[in-house]
Amino acid sequence: MTRLSVEMLAADAPEPITSAGHAQLGIAVLAGIAVIVLLITKSKLHAFLALTIGSLALGAIAGAPLDKVLLSFSAGLGTTVAGVGVLIALGAILGKMLADSGGADQIVDTILAKAGGRSMPWAMVLIASVIGLPLFFEVGIVLLIPVVLMVAKRGNYSLMRIGIPALAGLSVMHGLVPPHPGPLVAIEAVKADLGVTLALGVLVAIPTVIIAGPVFSRYAARWVDVPAPDRMIPQRASEDLDKRPSFGATLFTILLPVILMLAKALVDIVIDDPENLVQRVFDVIGAPMIALLASVLVAIFTLLRPAGFSKERISPLVEKSLAPIAGILLIVGAGGGFKQTLIDTGVGQMVLDISKDWSIPALLLAWLIAVVIRLATGSATVATVSAAGLVAPLAADMSTTHAALLVLAIGAGSLFFSHVNDAGFWMVKEYFGLSVGQNIKTWSVMETIISVVAGGIVLLLSLVI
Repeated sequence: MTRLSVEMLAADAPEPITSAGHAQLGIAVLAGIAVIVLLITKSKLHAFLALTIGSLALGAIAGAPLDKVLLSFSAGLGTTVAGVGVLIALGAILGKMLADSGGADQIVDTILAKAGGRSMPWAMVLIASVIGLPLFFEVGIVLLIPVVLMVAKRGNYSLMRIGIPALAGLSVMHGLVPPHPGPLVAIEAVKADLGVTLALGVLVAIPTVIIAGPVFSRYAARWVDVPAPDRMIPQRASEDLDKRPSFGATLFTILLPVILMLAKALVDIVIDDPENLVQRVFDVIGAPMIALLASVLVAIFTLLRPAGFSKERISPLVEKSLAPIAGILLIVGAGGGFKQTLIDTGVGQMVLDISKDWSIPALLLAWLIAVVIRLATGSATVATVSAAGLVAPLAADMSTTHAALLVLAIGAGSLFFSHVNDAGFWMVKEYFGLSVGQNIKTWSVMETIISVVAGGIVLLLSLVI
């Protein structure tokens, strides 16, 4: 980025709510993140409260008036929830339909019936990647872990040989591929193109999940050789059903949002006329909210009706699917509030001012910032949202493809080394019956491999496209 473009960007940037120098702002950022980490890890405070308090601490140390800090936090929270809240809700509904109809079991059973022996880890990657497309990581874990445990138990497979590929598939989808909320928030923050980001995200995800999944699972199985814990194998949803949806119908329903979003991107490239009626139609149906809404409506007829669900059962199912996401919505929203506080106190401009004289590439800088926030807060989504807010000014002069790669660099960094301040760390530990040390040697190392490999691929792609 040239000095002239930096000055032009600075002229268009919002007026900071504090005139603190770079040193004071740097201390404020570190202090704000430290407050969040300590409240989550030591005081066991909910991440929503920790992010709220951390934002106030950041503003206070930066010397900003607290009333303006509150306004910044509230604005960021509202904008973030408005942008991804409906998508989170629709994803939760679709996940619940997929689980309760037996559709997830149908996908799993069909693929496993055709896999065996050495191909089983590859089958688990495929299952996790397909099911993980529309689902949150935590929801995907709840759906897939029982299957992983049953496959390991009944087939006498190493738990890590089967489990690591499944976890890798879920994690890569969560960090790199829209319509997951983290990538969507980053796309909005840096004004990247959704279709291009989706296509490049899939391109980066494929080699990443292969290396972190089936390849790494060979070593993980040697390092940690544990049996599948019987106590963690619950009853599957389809065991209570007389019938369940077909494999083809279930797969189509899961992939429908991605198909619609990719179709929009293709039409935008081919036609490239905002006034064209066809492009305007695809701009609507390819929007994330409409694409997910369409999938949910289609699921009523492709998943629920074939499974024998009456009209009276659909409303209670939707209601049950929404209750568990209240905490997720608040955490994502508070992450957006923290991001906006960072921007409004002038931290985003500080990063721009400092980095303009560095030789470090913008994509690497974005990855490093996401890594630091991930290590500090334990949340991939918070890391993505916060890092996107910090590096968004760097995308001003980027091409469409490089802006998309910036989003992917942030997503890759947000997955780095999950440890004790990450809820996912404890979910994996408890489901697999591992010690903390065993979980670090398997799950935490796997997450680091995903982050480094994906980040490296993103940097390589930036050199050729």
